[in-house]
Amino acid sequence: MKLLDGYILKRFLQTYIFVVLVIVLVVVMIDYTEKVDNFHKTHAPANAILFDYYLNFIPYWANYISPLMVFIATVFLTSRLAARTEIIAILSSGVSFVRLLFPYILGASVLAVATYFMVNYIIPKANKTRIAFEIKYINDAYTYSGRNVHLKIAPSTYAYLESYNNQSNTGYKFTMERVEGNQLKQKLSADHIEWDAKKKKWTIYNYKIRTINGLKETLTPGVRIDTTLNLKPDDFGSNFNLYETLTRPELNKRIELLQSRGADGVETYLLEKYSRDTRPFAIIILTVIGVIMSARKSRRGVGWQVALGFFLAFTYLLFFMLAKGIAESGNLNPIVAVWLPNAIFAAIGVLLYNTIPR
Repeated sequence: MKLLDGYILKRFLQTYIFVVLVIVLVVVMIDYTEKVDNFHKTHAPANAILFDYYLNFIPYWANYISPLMVFIATVFLTSRLAARTEIIAILSSGVSFVRLLFPYILGASVLAVATYFMVNYIIPKANKTRIAFEIKYINDAYTYSGRNVHLKIAPSTYAYLESYNNQSNTGYKFTMERVEGNQLKQKLSADHIEWDAKKKKWTIYNYKIRTINGLKETLTPGVRIDTTLNLKPDDFGSNFNLYETLTRPELNKRIELLQSRGADGVETYLLEKYSRDTRPFAIIILTVIGVIMSARKSRRGVGWQVALGFFLAFTYLLFFMLAKGIAESGNLNPIVAVWLPNAIFAAIGVLLYNTIPR
C-alpha cells in the first residue's frame, strides 16, 4: 500500500502543479492584455513590469486559486484512475475507500500547511511590491478626499480634521479633545498641522489650548509647537488593497488600531484574517469531495467529471464571494461569512460520501 500511496501522492502533486501553471499562465496573458495600454501610457520600465509586477503577481494568483485548483486536480486525477478501472482494482484488493483517501489527504495537508505560511508571511511581502507598482503605473494618482474626519487616537483623546492634503501632508482646522468620563478636560484648536518627515512629528500652527478644571478655564495660545500623535500620514494614504500587503502580525496590529479608533472598514481586515485561516481547511475539504465524486467510473467519460468539478469549484468561489460581500456591508459576522462556505461544502462532502455508490 505504501507504493500505491506514493504513486497517488506523486500524481496528485504533479497534476496540481500542472493545473496551477496552466491557469496562472492564462490569467497572466489576460491581465497583460488589459493593462498593456496603462504600461505604455505611464512609461513603465520593462524590468519593473517583469520583476516588480508579474514576478509577484504569479505567486499571488497561484495562492489565490489554490483551493479550486486542488479540487480540479483531484477530480482530473481520480476520474482518470477510475476510467482506467484502477480505482476498482484498488478497492477489489481489500483497500477501503477511507484508506484510499489517505494519500490525497496527505498531499492536501502538505499544500494546506504551505498555503498557510505563504498567505500569512510570504505573499503579503510580495504584494507590497506588486501593489506599489499598481499604484504608481496603473491606478490614477491618489488624492485623499475625506472631509470632517473624526479619529480616536488614545483611550480618552479624540482628533478632528476638516480636510487633509496628502500631497503636502497637511491637515486643516485641527482639533484635539481629551475627555474623561462625560467631561471635556482639554481642547486644542489649530489652523493646520503639518507632518515633519525629519523629526517624525506633527507641527501644530496657530493653536489655542483650552484647559477646563471644574469651573475654572484657562486659554493658552501659541504660534507653533511640535508634538507626537498616534496619527501618521499613512492613515490618509491610499488604502488600495492594503489588507493584502500585511503579514499576520501587521494585520493584527492594523485591526487593533482600527478597533481602538472605532473606525469604519475594520470588517475588511477581519475578513482577510479569517479567510487566511479557512483557506487550508478549504483545500482539504475540496480534495475529499473531489475524490468522492470522481472515484466512480462514468459512462460520460473523464471530460464530464472534470467539467462538473469546474462547476462545483466555481460554485464554492461564488458562494464565498457572496458571503464576503454581505459581511463587508456589516450584515454578517466576518468569521461566520468565511467559515460558512467551508461548513456547507463539508456537509455536502458527508452527503456525497453517504449517497454516491462506489
